[in-house]
Amino acid sequence: MSKPGNEKLTESVALRLPEGLYNRLLGEATLQGVSLGQHIRQRLGEVGTAPIQSAVSLEKIERAAAAAAQIKKAKKIKSSDEKQRLIYLFNKTSNNVNQLAHRANLDYNAGTISEATYSNILDQLELMARYMKAVIKDVD
Repeated sequence: MSKPGNEKLTESVALRLPEGLYNRLLGEATLQGVSLGQHIRQRLGEVGTAPIQSAVSLEKIERAAAAAAQIKKAKKIKSSDEKQRLIYLFNKTSNNVNQLAHRANLDYNAGTISEATYSNILDQLELMARYMKAVIKDVD
């Protein structure tokens, strides 16, 4: 059996919390420099963890909670519909582009296409890749 505190975490629990309680717990975790999950395990009294710091003022916890809530909201920025559509189209075409590149490489190695044709295909594929990357960066 492993030492207390080093036990492998295998089980998951999902629960809903009011926003205020969630932000308070997230603020406390942020102040302690631990993940929210680690902080909740500590609050539940997991053996082998450091005790909760009780000397932290409520005002400090509220400030940390507000900052954590702002970070949470910033992380939830959703891609625009245009960007999602481009990603969808690029994903659909990637398999076809891969097949074309593979076929060109096989034919070149077999000697059935010229070096000039092979180079032209590679140039076009590279140009397409650069264009797709540039377009994605400019969306949103």
